[in-house]
Amino acid sequence: MNKVLIVDTSDSDRRLMSSLLVKPGYEPIAVESMEAAKEEVAKLPPGAVIVADYKLPDGSAKELVNWLKSGKHYIPVIAIVNNRTCPEATDVMESHGAVAVIQRPAIDKELVDYVSRYVRDIESATPPEEKLIDRPSDEFKKVKEKIARLATSNANIIIFGESGMGKEQIAREIYRRSSRIDKPLTVIEAGSAALVGKHNPTSTDSEMYGRISSYFTNAAGGTIIIKNIHLLDFDKQSVLLHILVTDHPDVRVICTAEPELLDMVADKSFRSNLFFNLREMDVTVLPLRKSGDDIQPVAEYYLQTFAEQYGTLVKRLDASAIKALRLHDWPGNIRELRNVIRHADLNASGDVITSNDIIISRSSPRTNDNRRLNDPTAEKHKIIEALAQTRGNITQAAKLLGIGRTTLDYKMKHHGLK
Repeated sequence: MNKVLIVDTSDSDRRLMSSLLVKPGYEPIAVESMEAAKEEVAKLPPGAVIVADYKLPDGSAKELVNWLKSGKHYIPVIAIVNNRTCPEATDVMESHGAVAVIQRPAIDKELVDYVSRYVRDIESATPPEEKLIDRPSDEFKKVKEKIARLATSNANIIIFGESGMGKEQIAREIYRRSSRIDKPLTVIEAGSAALVGKHNPTSTDSEMYGRISSYFTNAAGGTIIIKNIHLLDFDKQSVLLHILVTDHPDVRVICTAEPELLDMVADKSFRSNLFFNLREMDVTVLPLRKSGDDIQPVAEYYLQTFAEQYGTLVKRLDASAIKALRLHDWPGNIRELRNVIRHADLNASGDVITSNDIIISRSSPRTNDNRRLNDPTAEKHKIIEALAQTRGNITQAAKLLGIGRTTLDYKMKHHGLK
């Protein structure tokens, strides 16, 4: 059900607008001040609309629009004015302000029509950077299957994967498919979790507890995504554990973490009891170098995205460009691939991108699991990975492994891979 936030000083008009919106199936939320509206914004799902009086006791519809922009809240605002010809109507719509205005005397005739124009379904309301990029590899198909299963539960989840693999997008996809979609979603960074939340100075609880618990209060019934949970320091871990096991908030917690979190639990720098409270279920996303079939489709996805963004024709990758992309280890994963494709898209002279346009920075860090065959116990596995990444091209696989073609032939026979 699409939600509509009504911000109006008139009690009677708030009741009128609420009744008008309920009939076609919308869910109205009515408040009378800008401050109250700000508290409700965090709880709105994608696709919601705000209807706001031009003049509010503590601000205006224009100020509300500017506040939304500064906080990167992508919610359309419809302003209420006395007359479309008055200066307020022009003022609130200039500089990409309100998307429309309705006249107060004609609320009963105009409100539902204008709301229906701007309310959107969840998919179309999701910003591109928050969408999950579909990928064809068998590895990612398993991730999608797990997303579908986990979305139907209320279990807390940790999503494991290297930086740049879209862990937050996976977390958001689980939320969008869950029964909590019409409830608040809060996304926080673990490194600042105790610094951003609100604290009541009159409370007897510690400030750290007050700030972290405020996230759960505001997200009641909904979902909290905690990014990079491995960055949470030990004191904050204790507070978060206390909230989960003592307060029992009605909030689902989805965390993202790099693989090092498991080592931190083992060496006791991350509390094991908190870990198991957060990891009731988990998802593991393999790095891009281990799902080579995704490299070309993801690159082509970004070429399509950039063409739409710049209003240009979609450029295509030739065979040499695809080969160059598949031979790189991508330590920065999808984020690094996006940057390389953006550069190639801007610098290619025609509508075809070649290997000459694929510029990969020499300052890129090396991956920890490089494929050179310096560990006999992992040799067979690394050969299989290299062959998969190069689609069975033995010459290219040998180059990845740092050995000659003849040596690779010998090792493949030795491991029964011929």
